Amino acid sequence: MTGSGATGGGRRGYASSPRSCEPAPAPAAGELVRRSISPRSDYGVVVVKRAATPVRFDAGVADRLAGFVGTRPGLSLSAAANRLVDEGLRMTDHPGVMFRDGPTGRRAALVGGPDIWEIIRAVKSARAAEPRLGEDKLLSVVASNAGTTLRLLRTALRYWAAHPTEVEQEITAADTAERAAERSWRREQGLLGRRPG
Repeated sequence: MTGSGATGGGRRGYASSPRSCEPAPAPAAGELVRRSISPRSDYGVVVVKRAATPVRFDAGVADRLAGFVGTRPGLSLSAAANRLVDEGLRMTDHPGVMFRDGPTGRRAALVGGPDIWEIIRAVKSARAAEPRLGEDKLLSVVASNAGTTLRLLRTALRYWAAHPTEVEQEITAADTAERAAERSWRREQGLLGRRPG
């Protein structure tokens, strides 16, 4: 007897349709495969997922992580752990860099200093204003204006080189916000009959 049933149509562990009984494709490296049987048929369903990374936290760390999540609505335990591990690894790779919250979300900053994007924007601005200035002089001017050391300035440059898209997005967001604020200010001045300088 053919058709549906325990031995017809498809078999467990096979990706199948009413017209196919081909073996399920082999999983890619690092993926888990779970095969199950649809409740309405005996056709096998293949679900492919990335392998989870098992992590065990000490009790005290787990409690602190739960407390961290509890003060940040909408942040899951998994997302918090991922973010904190990522930031920890970045800080290890770039000593002198830390992360802080702000209007645009979490962003990289220099310890005791400005955000990374502010340093990079200042370097670009100084280079555009003084295209013939030597590297050391250029960085000295930026460090002095930013109130930071040359060592931390170079740390900011290395961080930008490793994560340029992230930093450039922060610069773009800041530029957009500043233009919007200036337009609002000019409208306000116009309403009050003042001529913006």
